[in-house]
Amino acid sequence: MNTEDTAELLLPRSRTANERLHALIPGGAHTYAKGDDQYPEGLAPVISHGRGAHVWDVDGNRYIEYGSGLRSVSLGHAHPRVTEAVRRELDRGSNFVRPSIVEVEAAERFLATVPTADMVKFAKNGSDATTAAVRLARAATGRPRVAICADHPFFSVDDWFIGTTPMSAGIPAATNELTVGFPYGDLAATEELLTRYQDEVACLILEPATHTEPPPGYLEGLRELADRHGCVLVFDEMITGFRWSEAGAQGLYGVVPDLSTFGKALGNGFAVSALAGRRDLMERGGLRHSGDRVFLLSTTHGAETHSLAAAMAVFNTYVEEGVTARLHALGERLAAGVRDAAAAMGVGDHIVVRGRASNLVYATLDENLRPSQEYRTLFLRRLLAGGVLAPSFVVSSALDDADIDHTVNVVAQACAVYRKALDAADPTPWLGGRPVKPVFRRLA
Repeated sequence: MNTEDTAELLLPRSRTANERLHALIPGGAHTYAKGDDQYPEGLAPVISHGRGAHVWDVDGNRYIEYGSGLRSVSLGHAHPRVTEAVRRELDRGSNFVRPSIVEVEAAERFLATVPTADMVKFAKNGSDATTAAVRLARAATGRPRVAICADHPFFSVDDWFIGTTPMSAGIPAATNELTVGFPYGDLAATEELLTRYQDEVACLILEPATHTEPPPGYLEGLRELADRHGCVLVFDEMITGFRWSEAGAQGLYGVVPDLSTFGKALGNGFAVSALAGRRDLMERGGLRHSGDRVFLLSTTHGAETHSLAAAMAVFNTYVEEGVTARLHALGERLAAGVRDAAAAMGVGDHIVVRGRASNLVYATLDENLRPSQEYRTLFLRRLLAGGVLAPSFVVSSALDDADIDHTVNVVAQACAVYRKALDAADPTPWLGGRPVKPVFRRLA
């Protein structure tokens, strides 16, 4: 290997900080997807601060960052409109014994942005919102089973979903048996599932789109199946919300779910999520109906004024500045550059960029075109050495043309090393330690 191959990023302070994190926090992070096992050994930067599309680690290195805040920071770090809205509320108090006027203002603004919903309730994280949707669907239908799209990686930290993953320790088997899966894009298989569990399935829950576009007529077909079988259709719009359109995937594709959940981009990094949907369903968690009460969402911090102010600033910024269109334009430029760089280095079949332009991910394939954590490790090492922090290629609107150009140049350098590893049929000399690991696995 030449000096370009062995150029190393040194992170002594980050390594020390990671040891401190592991000593005090299980997993060394508060989200498994941020764990240092997701990065090459010894190359997991600990962040000091961020601004716009850039972050700095505690060692003083600057990176162009993709997938910021697990896709939540879509406007860039410390966005002035958002931070100013938050500052205005901080001096006015954040939490009271009764609802604040900010709560109704945020609800009105949300429902104006997502007009397919009648009511909304805010929370702090996505898992609470999706679990509330499941509980509401079970209460409304009187049915026990939840049907999840088995092709989508994550819905909730709660038992009804985590029991279906390799990390199901601590979850009773009886709970796991109540969750069943259906494949994305296959209406016939979904109908077979609903027929097999006739009158048992409370809801169909899925991301309306993620790495692939829905096949023509698919979402409309799901809507018809849900209606015919009497179950609730739930769209998890944590990722698609705002990135697909201001009104989410339901606004783009014109298919209205019964319930939908939003988060991530909703607060540009501030903690806020939302459950929205039909009035007759949502009101079951309220005070103005005559049926059994549903304990829908009741969160001490769900209506913190500064987070709701952040959300309103996000709504306004997206609509007034055309942010969704900018995300798509940036993503298209990045995807084209990465694909061209990979093809020029002879690895176009091995580094595969996919997904909607506003939500790009990449796959790293070995010499037999199989997904490879070893080749992902090699690729990540080269990106980090070039100042690109990219567990995905999910863009923020704070990126500029220079950031994209630099990223593509670094990708080209990484592809040159990737080609050498493919020719050797062994990426080991370029790993620098153990490979990165999948989030969902049974053993640490």
